[in-house]
Amino acid sequence: MCRLRLLLRPISRPHLHPLPPPMCRLRLLLPFFLLLRPIPHASQPAAPSPALQCALNFTALLPFLAPPLPSDDASRCAVATQSVAFLLSLHLAATSSFVLPPDASSCLSPLRAALPYPLPASACGLSGLDAALASPGCGNVSTVADFDALVPPSSRGDIDASCDRDLSAVPDCTACSTALSKAAAAYLLAGSPSARSNNVTGCVQYPSIYAGAEASPHGPADPATAYCLFLLKANPPQSHSSGAAPWVYGVAFGSLAAVLLLAAALGCCFVVRRRQARDAAAALAADSRSKRSQAMESISASTTLVKFTYDDIKAATDGFARKSIIGQGGFGNVYKGVLRDGAEVAVKRFKNCSAAGDAAFAHEVEVVASVRHVNLVALRGYCIATTQREGHQRMIVCDLMHNGSLYDHLFAAGECQLAWPVRQRIAIGMARGLAYLHRGAQPAIIHRDIKASNILLDDEFEAKVADFGLAKFAPEGMTHVSTRVAGTLGYVAPEYALYGQLTEKSDVYSFGVVLLELLSGKKAFISLSEGQSFVLTDWAWSLVRRGRTVEVIQEGMVDPGPTKVMEKYVLVGALCTHPQLHARPTMEQALKILEADSVPSPLIIPERPIPVVANLAEIERSASSSGSGQLFSPSGFRSFIHANEDAALVSPNDT
Repeated sequence: MCRLRLLLRPISRPHLHPLPPPMCRLRLLLPFFLLLRPIPHASQPAAPSPALQCALNFTALLPFLAPPLPSDDASRCAVATQSVAFLLSLHLAATSSFVLPPDASSCLSPLRAALPYPLPASACGLSGLDAALASPGCGNVSTVADFDALVPPSSRGDIDASCDRDLSAVPDCTACSTALSKAAAAYLLAGSPSARSNNVTGCVQYPSIYAGAEASPHGPADPATAYCLFLLKANPPQSHSSGAAPWVYGVAFGSLAAVLLLAAALGCCFVVRRRQARDAAAALAADSRSKRSQAMESISASTTLVKFTYDDIKAATDGFARKSIIGQGGFGNVYKGVLRDGAEVAVKRFKNCSAAGDAAFAHEVEVVASVRHVNLVALRGYCIATTQREGHQRMIVCDLMHNGSLYDHLFAAGECQLAWPVRQRIAIGMARGLAYLHRGAQPAIIHRDIKASNILLDDEFEAKVADFGLAKFAPEGMTHVSTRVAGTLGYVAPEYALYGQLTEKSDVYSFGVVLLELLSGKKAFISLSEGQSFVLTDWAWSLVRRGRTVEVIQEGMVDPGPTKVMEKYVLVGALCTHPQLHARPTMEQALKILEADSVPSPLIIPERPIPVVANLAEIERSASSSGSGQLFSPSGFRSFIHANEDAALVSPNDT
């Protein structure tokens, strides 16, 4: 201790007495110790005080910025907004506070650095982010206690019951999102219009931030919770395969010692590997043939389908002549053919076939052959063959519909207008066919590609639902979430197009679009000049919500029906195409309304959550503003209710 005090004394004190020799040595070492002290460099600023750093943990965000990355500004802004909400939920879990310390530094710069793409010049409306994060953004709600005081225990109990679970399953995520939407609409969004803002500190985001921190058992950083509440998908785990470096090094060093021995070893290895590759290819081909044979045998065993030969189909279609083509699509061509017994058929011939696609072909044959209904196209048989000239071939044979498709009669040039009784028969036939797929078939079948060209008409103009190439089995009514969205622009439901969420009500949406086409004579989607577009569902809703429902009906329709009945059909089409999945009826409910002699059941159509004429960017902004992946309506969640059969159908202006 004495030595330490001596070292700390001033170096030059001439009036002091001379020190003993040991003390002098210590005194001489003092400049050396002073040189060991770190000297701050002029170009290296001192580290900021922890109190001046952004309080959000941006490191926790990095695992959730999974590819593919958004390419347009609207999507990038949505991800940025949801990212801040996610980080606020982590902050709330750690501090029980919705707001950041007032002396925290800017969070916008770290956000820009964390995101793997540049934000738009407008910064997505985040320029005032720091001030907003440091003050209550939803009324006076600053802490968990404030939120608990504002939202009553009953509603918080619903949130806990719905969100206190693993949210990886779509039904569980939907239940949680519904509970959050109800709480937001009832207790947080009833104030000023600013409470409905889409920014991260607005009341729209607070329920999701609260649920991630307080209700979720795994916290907001759980991949399923982050995806359900904030639409942030975690990076998939990367597999690390063991390298072959030791073997390579062994061969390299061995080659230096014994070149001739290595050459012999490599020669033997090449011969063995070539033989193994040949044997593996033969085994794979045999396995593929076995699986294809098993698939075809299972189809033949469970149905009465005819297995046509390639020569039979070629003769029936006059050698696949161009004049025999009656339809074309991404899958290939449809030919008109005449079988040996004189029966007229339609032959669907797939293009770019290979043996690897036989499983998908077997799926379609299985789907079509498993259902029989007067409003579904019946399958006569199939053909699978390999020819030397044309390669692998796959075809299905169906009954020929002489009146073509609904698209031909609505939009083909020179076609006569359909009379109202014919349109009414077609609408009910479509609804019956789809209702059977959803409830009559076991397991239930989701068509996925309902459109006017897939509604065929027989000699009596009876509708037949066709083309099951994209159909999906839905066992036990479970929701199907697909990473690859399939369908046709203008007919695909919003939740399926945006999130890949596929349910039976995705077909209901497509049915509603076709029904509106049938009633109005207008196409579902038309691209206009200057980036504008005509969306049939938005146009119809704009008329319905103003009480001008009858104006949706095509002008000059032959033999029009009673106005109330035609308006009923328009309202069913508007309800079936509602952007909110749970606001739509089932196909059974829609069919019941259409078949009723009187105008049935009070049918209040909830207000739509997006502008009447919306582009894709507006739909995405509306979907992302809820923070839960659910399309949001200011009026709150309201499901379709079919009360009784004697009340009246009403539009929004009638209530």
